[in-house]
Amino acid sequence: MTPWTQLPSHRAWLDAESRRLLAFGLGAALPGGGAAYLDDDGVPDPAHGVQTWITCRTVHVHSLGALLGIPGCGPAADAALAGLTGPLRDPEHGGWYGALDADGRPHTGAGKSCYDHAFVMLAASSAALAGRPGGTELLAEATRVYVERFWDDDAGRPVDTWDVTFTHCDDYRGLNATMHSVEAMLAVADAVDALAAKPATTAVGHRAGQRDGAGHHTADPATSAVAGLLDHGDGAVWRERAARAVAFVADLAESHDGRLPEHFGRDWTPDLGLNRDRPDDKFKPYGATPGHGLEWARLILHLEAATGPDEGLVRTATALFDRAVEDAWAADGADGFVYTTDWDGVPVVRTRMHWVLAEAIGTAAALHARTGEDRFAEWYARWWDYAERYLIDRRRGSWHHELDEDNRPSAKVWPGKPDLYHAFQVTLIPRLPLAPTLAAALASGGSA
Repeated sequence: MTPWTQLPSHRAWLDAESRRLLAFGLGAALPGGGAAYLDDDGVPDPAHGVQTWITCRTVHVHSLGALLGIPGCGPAADAALAGLTGPLRDPEHGGWYGALDADGRPHTGAGKSCYDHAFVMLAASSAALAGRPGGTELLAEATRVYVERFWDDDAGRPVDTWDVTFTHCDDYRGLNATMHSVEAMLAVADAVDALAAKPATTAVGHRAGQRDGAGHHTADPATSAVAGLLDHGDGAVWRERAARAVAFVADLAESHDGRLPEHFGRDWTPDLGLNRDRPDDKFKPYGATPGHGLEWARLILHLEAATGPDEGLVRTATALFDRAVEDAWAADGADGFVYTTDWDGVPVVRTRMHWVLAEAIGTAAALHARTGEDRFAEWYARWWDYAERYLIDRRRGSWHHELDEDNRPSAKVWPGKPDLYHAFQVTLIPRLPLAPTLAAALASGGSA
């Protein structure tokens, strides 16, 4: 049978689903800058304030929508971007707050996280390549802050959390922030290369310069930002950073039978018992997270596509995929991926998260594209059938973010439908090559 990814009818279905998701997310754009947390109907829920990671994902997704030529996406991306250049940005100490509360006050107690700052880089990369005003300048600032504050060049991976003044760095190290750093670094690499290659007169749609009130020629801010980007490395340097983090993960996968430790101490010694007493923590759950094993597998394939053939990386990606499927798919008798397992592969949190299924689909598509093995195409089709049956909400929009162990909508961990990132990306990944990254592929004329 012809794999679904090669069927024009399936690709048309993916395109329709991407447009449906983008339309749902337009309501996230806030007039004061940033993006709202959306409820089940796509209505902003002010109780959640303005989250930096949601704002970044909104900039990223709707910048991709603008590159696809979908009306309304550009203004939505710009509104969210205004949150990153405005109220979410710390003008005193640098970097970005994690959130604003319902009254617009910055959250300072939680400090500044690598997770958030990785997403600022991803958002800025997509905005810059989509020609959104201020995108290139944001990218220059975001990469500078990341390299100066979060990237630990000795370790070859990032630190996790600082206090709000960037005075004290927490001893915790996390694989989740490392994973999203790899995603962001691959996107930054492509953006830096693409922006640096553009003539100054056309870079991101700006003039090379303009004249001030006295008639003197002044440098265009975007052009200056492109030059500043190279201060922190060209594309090859950013890919090498990503490769060093991936090498660490490959070693972890081999030494832990494909179940990746998520939590570490300052010296990167795994803490396998962290949060055993609250295993469904939103960002630091106890045990192994099969969805992250799947996501790492896909990112490893993107890295390999960007840097050259490496059968060792393909073996690691395949092993992570196989372990996640064996441990988590229908592990308790019902279809769906359980959220977490212990270190023997026994389910701990049986909730089904929408993002895990989205990552499974994207990784199956990537592995099939790389290896040609039929089994990955079969999983791909099976999981889209599951998504249509249980996760895609045709009545109220978007995808249910969480299901219980009987595949009924739940809101224990993730109430509402806060963002589009995972679901939207999986409508693009099967339609684009493994490299370059999504925004770079679309900006260079790639057809989705």
